[in-house]
Amino acid sequence: MKFTKMHGIGNDYVYVETFTQSPPSDPARLAVTMSDRHFGVGSDGLILIMPSEVADARMRMFNADGSEGEMCGNGVRCVAKYLYDHGLARKERVTVETGRGLLALDLEVEGGRVRRVRVDMGVPILKDIEIPTLLCGDPPIDAPIRIDDRTLAVTAVSMGNPHAVIYVNEVERFPLEILGPALEHHPMFPRRVNVHVVDLLSPSEVRMRTWERGSGITLACGTGACAVCVAGVLTGRTGRRILAHLPGGELVLDWPDRQASVFMTGPATEVFSGEWLSE
Repeated sequence: MKFTKMHGIGNDYVYVETFTQSPPSDPARLAVTMSDRHFGVGSDGLILIMPSEVADARMRMFNADGSEGEMCGNGVRCVAKYLYDHGLARKERVTVETGRGLLALDLEVEGGRVRRVRVDMGVPILKDIEIPTLLCGDPPIDAPIRIDDRTLAVTAVSMGNPHAVIYVNEVERFPLEILGPALEHHPMFPRRVNVHVVDLLSPSEVRMRTWERGSGITLACGTGACAVCVAGVLTGRTGRRILAHLPGGELVLDWPDRQASVFMTGPATEVFSGEWLSE
């Protein structure tokens, strides 16, 4: 089975296209084995690039623990790059079918290859029952959650997958490796949650770190950066266009108004291709 390793600002996945080869029989199991950084390829998960009846391609993403996620913002940029660079959709606007719905992506092409991608990430989901969360509000804003001896103020947003945004001082000092999994599995989030801690640098600039549902600490989360943009507007901390600094790089986020889509712009990088012999 042929595969390609790609990343969006360090959020790395193994990509398997099924236009020219059969899909894996058990993608959840394959995600676990291929994602292992010692005995596999090493990644935050597995993404399948599949034919679609309504778009240029369909994307399915599996976290490193084998759980299937609805959407991955960094991953979908890489899917768009793969479609263009590998000749499956040689045009500068492509559509991808995801668990979030149908997304349109605009490609910035240099020297015949995609360098950056602007994604229409869709309108954020703000109703508590649809995020889903048992915290009250549409959405819950700076809602208190008690974990051990700490009370955290959480703003919950969905970008097709659930996110908890917490503003802190000095994100590097926040014990994300301890509180991230506690929040991911907190009973207030019945489908678990992606956790983001955010340091406000200015009304137009933030620094953030992520504990990703099913994968742990990652270098970047595109849907999470979108959620941070939305949370910044809803809490009055930032404007509608921000630059987000993530451990793996930078993303530009733009949320024109409450009824509008969030737009995310960032790079996509292909690392190498290979053949997985055990599938």
